[in-house]
Formats: sequence, structure tokens, C-alpha cells
Amino acid sequence: MGFLDKLRKRKVVDPNERRRHLLANGRITDGVIIDTHIDENGDEVALFLYTLNGVDFESVEILTEEQRLDPVRYAPGAKVAVRYDSRNQGNSILE
Repeated sequence: MGFLDKLRKRKVVDPNERRRHLLANGRITDGVIIDTHIDENGDEVALFLYTLNGVDFESVEILTEEQRLDPVRYAPGAKVAVRYDSRNQGNSILE
């Protein structure tokens, strides 16, 4: 493995740790649910949109068990709070 290969290698991030980090340190903005669907693993996935500094960000997230208990809150068209990383604005989760 060469030097450039080492630079290109991405660090694997645990989704639970990422979620904890954003809940503790992320900034909050408004977003809207575009669509939801059930994936092949039986998880409910939400597609959402939020805008920061005039730039639209579209993202997907697997809903947690707690979020799945409130289907109206995460229905298409619903307004939601989005937590995002101020250093990497594309890194976000649904509140």
C-alpha cells in the first residue's frame, strides 16, 4: 500500500457515535421530510431536505425505534429539526 492509498483510506465511523456527537455538538436548523420507505432490512428510511447559507442539502437517515413510534412527525411533508455539523454541513441527523 502506497502513501497515496493511505491518504485516500477513509476512517470508518460508527453510526451510533456519529449520532451521539451530533446530538451533543450539532447545530439545529429546520428541514422537511421528502419521503420515507422501508428498506430491504426492514428499517424505515427518511429522505429529508434542509438549507444552510443558500445551499440545499438532501440526506437520508434510518429512523430510530423512538422516531418510528411517531409516524406523523416523520411523514412526507412534515417539518423537522435537523442537527448538522458546522464543519461539515452535509453531516446531519433528524432530531
